[in-house]
Amino acid sequence: MTVVVVTDTSSRLPAELREKYAIHEVPLHILLDGADLRDGVDEIPDDIYKRQATTAAATPAELCAAYQRALAESAGDGVVAVHISSALSGTYRAGELTATGLDPAVRVIDSKSAAMGTGFAVLAAARVAAVGGDLEAVASAAGAAVSRTRAFMVVHRLDNLRRSGRIGGAKAWLGTALALKPLLRIDDGKLVLAQRVRTVRHATATMIDRVCEVVGERPAALAVHHVANPEGANDVVAALAQRLPACEPAIVTPLGAVLAVHVGVGAVAVCLELPEP
Repeated sequence: MTVVVVTDTSSRLPAELREKYAIHEVPLHILLDGADLRDGVDEIPDDIYKRQATTAAATPAELCAAYQRALAESAGDGVVAVHISSALSGTYRAGELTATGLDPAVRVIDSKSAAMGTGFAVLAAARVAAVGGDLEAVASAAGAAVSRTRAFMVVHRLDNLRRSGRIGGAKAWLGTALALKPLLRIDDGKLVLAQRVRTVRHATATMIDRVCEVVGERPAALAVHHVANPEGANDVVAALAQRLPACEPAIVTPLGAVLAVHVGVGAVAVCLELPEP
């Protein structure tokens, strides 16, 4: 058999890629009006970003069940689980504890990112597994991809950020002008302020510039996400295609309910994976 790769629903991997590589997925949770909704399983309101919702990590029981299924499917070859940044969710820590008590053939990787910042590390692992890589090779591929990923995001409103508590060092600038449109980036797993910009248009242009500076002429992998803003995402995709001709077309997916709760409507994000040296 082959090593089986597991992730969580924050990774925003398109369904066709999950199916192609037989990637297992564990749901994160949204808590709304006393209900515990499983991302990707239960019906979640389309306007969840407008609700007074909170989010929660995958439970140890869910992780244990997913790892056990994956172990059985691998016929003993092992499992590599790649999860959302430990600075943004308790899922990685719960997974690590679960694996410790379950089987040494389960390796848990902190992606130090979210959305396709996590997804690219998942895909790196899955591709090595698909060609027969052993547990060490698959885990190493995921870890190496983590170091090559970058993520940027433009947020339209500050309300969700104020409630989320997921933004590092935010207290000083969240109380500033209401017109502020922050450009965020993920730094060592934490969502931090990259630049304060006055308009969404300028923030988006700055994000595109940052991505292009990081990528240069290299054939990086790209993904663009959005929260109820497909037009904004498509504009970013078109700009990146024009300015980064060495890159394949970007993967485009919604940012997902769990992340939408924290960043709000209109957000557009770009995740990238640099090629191996």
